[in-house]
Amino acid sequence: MSSLTEVAREAGVAVSTASRVLSGSEHPISERTRARVLAAAERLHYSPSALARAMVTSHSRLIGVLVSDIDNPYFSVIARGVDDVATKAGYVTMLSNVDRRTTTEINRLQAMRDYRAAGVVFAGSGYVDDPQHGALADAVRRAREQGVRAVTLADRDLGCPSLTVDNRAVAQDITGHLIARGHRRVVFIEGPTGMTVSRHRREGFLTAMRAAGLETNAACHPGGFDYDAGHAAALRLLARRPLPDAVLAANDEVAVGALRALRQAGLDVPRDISVAGMDDLRIAEFTGLTTVSLPLYEMGSLAARHIIDATADTATNTVLSHRIAARDTVARKQGC
Repeated sequence: MSSLTEVAREAGVAVSTASRVLSGSEHPISERTRARVLAAAERLHYSPSALARAMVTSHSRLIGVLVSDIDNPYFSVIARGVDDVATKAGYVTMLSNVDRRTTTEINRLQAMRDYRAAGVVFAGSGYVDDPQHGALADAVRRAREQGVRAVTLADRDLGCPSLTVDNRAVAQDITGHLIARGHRRVVFIEGPTGMTVSRHRREGFLTAMRAAGLETNAACHPGGFDYDAGHAAALRLLARRPLPDAVLAANDEVAVGALRALRQAGLDVPRDISVAGMDDLRIAEFTGLTTVSLPLYEMGSLAARHIIDATADTATNTVLSHRIAARDTVARKQGC
């Protein structure tokens, strides 16, 4: 690839003149000189670096996506939604794992500012009592003042637009689905302690059980957001018989882990016990898991469109819809 110096030499101009032409500078340059520089750049297949272009235009065509756990396929779907829209618009996506640490989010956001990113998508959930929340909100404000747009895909109050689902309603609806099919004793395997999404899904579960007069039959067990957490939680259930009518997991990976443990113990799912999850990842479809389908791809694609669309950056909150994906792991009890 040719350098700026080579383009200037080919056009017979100073390097500074070639730089002004190719960067779109408003410095007065004759049309004849401008044409010579552009023709030389085309002949030499010159392409300025994205970072150099960003130094002139105040921002690059880079979109950062900050995810809580890069191993979780939940974020893969979101990232694909961002990247598909970004690629079509000539933008590049940079995926960064923050390991559920707010301090890491702040550091990554600073890096995006240094790169003059067009915007940043906060894809992960925050914490209920996060001592670093104020610092992150301040960092978002400073980034936006610098022209870096921000979108959060969780209920986090960062002073930027949000695209979310109602996680309380998600858990409430899938719990209602279990109750409507005759399940009275339901165990909820929770997500990671302290995370906002974990609390909201737990609250939705308990609200549905309470509304059905089944509060005393509701049990919440510690878990996490991965396969191993679900498997371990189910093993603990198996050691404390009698078993509940159904197990509801905080997400699909946990549900599949629980499903595996129950079947390894010789139980027939759903004849002996029902299992349900939330999110509707591909693994849910492959295993026939009953779950709640969330518009994860749409969340990512809408976030990218918001960043790319430069017409407005108001702190609007959009709640997207969800639906029950009824499959093969929830039975209908007799009499229902």
